[in-house]
Amino acid sequence: MCEPVHDVVESVLLERRSIRTYAPEPIADDVLLRILEAGRQAPSAANRQPWSFVVVRDPERRRALAEACNGQMWLADAAVLLVGVGLPTVSPRWYLVDMGIAMQNMVVTATAFGYGTCWIGAFNEDKVKGLLNIPADLKVVAVTPIGVPGGPQPATRGRRDFPDIFRSESYETEMKLG
Repeated sequence: MCEPVHDVVESVLLERRSIRTYAPEPIADDVLLRILEAGRQAPSAANRQPWSFVVVRDPERRRALAEACNGQMWLADAAVLLVGVGLPTVSPRWYLVDMGIAMQNMVVTATAFGYGTCWIGAFNEDKVKGLLNIPADLKVVAVTPIGVPGGPQPATRGRRDFPDIFRSESYETEMKLG
């Protein structure tokens, strides 16, 4: 296994934080394209790719979208708001999971490029759909800002202990490694 690559990936995953303050700096198109491509390349059940994404860069539309996200106006300060749209008719059982994988690919890639993100699930779906002309039969799954962090990195938040999360062979057996 390639240790240097492993170290970089692990570092990005462990250092990612939910950023809620953004500096007013744009994202270069070539970098944004690489972030979006990471989502496009995400795995999905039966390779159905039950997703679409709306990339919102216009400042007025970002403000309106922040308002539709339950008034979280700090979202409008990010260079981009990315709206993940699930396609339930394409994959009724798996579109939410598949969308989560694609969004996580983009969040991690944005972090690797030095940008901040914050997974947003609090929004008025009807308002978001109306603002972005999203058809009624599709589902808004998540929103994330992508931008230059405008302040210090938030502190690490606590995590449940390893034995509380991972089980070995059956649920009642605590996993022990090392």
